[in-house]
Amino acid sequence: MASPLRIAVISDTHDRLPDSLMEAIRLADEIWHLGDVCEQATLEAIRALGPPVQVVRGNQDSQTDWPISLDLQRQDHSFHLMHIPPPSAPLGVKFLLHGHTHVPRDQRIGETRYLNPGAAGLANKGAPRSFAWLEVAERREQVFRLAAIR
Repeated sequence: MASPLRIAVISDTHDRLPDSLMEAIRLADEIWHLGDVCEQATLEAIRALGPPVQVVRGNQDSQTDWPISLDLQRQDHSFHLMHIPPPSAPLGVKFLLHGHTHVPRDQRIGETRYLNPGAAGLANKGAPRSFAWLEVAERREQVFRLAAIR
């Protein structure tokens, strides 16, 4: 059995990268950014931390080479990443990770678990700035834990 992966999941940085966020996510095995990075330089600063970075395009991103959605396989689990959550999950999606709302979410609807780390750059709608740790292991329920950004 492979070792669990520790993935830092961030969204809605809007060109703001607090030092406490950067310090925390540099320890990740991977970093997944769920959109609204804004400037390419912001993504490059995240990539400079070292862990592999996956990114999807948000409604505030102009980089057309970033995908709107991304399907990833880690351990024996599949993940669908996008910025704006759809009204319903695509057929067969078990884990749908999204941003856009700036509000953290861990909700199961039918067979799909919707996960949103909240906004790392701009607090909104009463939710504090946050990101999440996703721990992925084979044959085990995935752990999704929010972390506040100071």
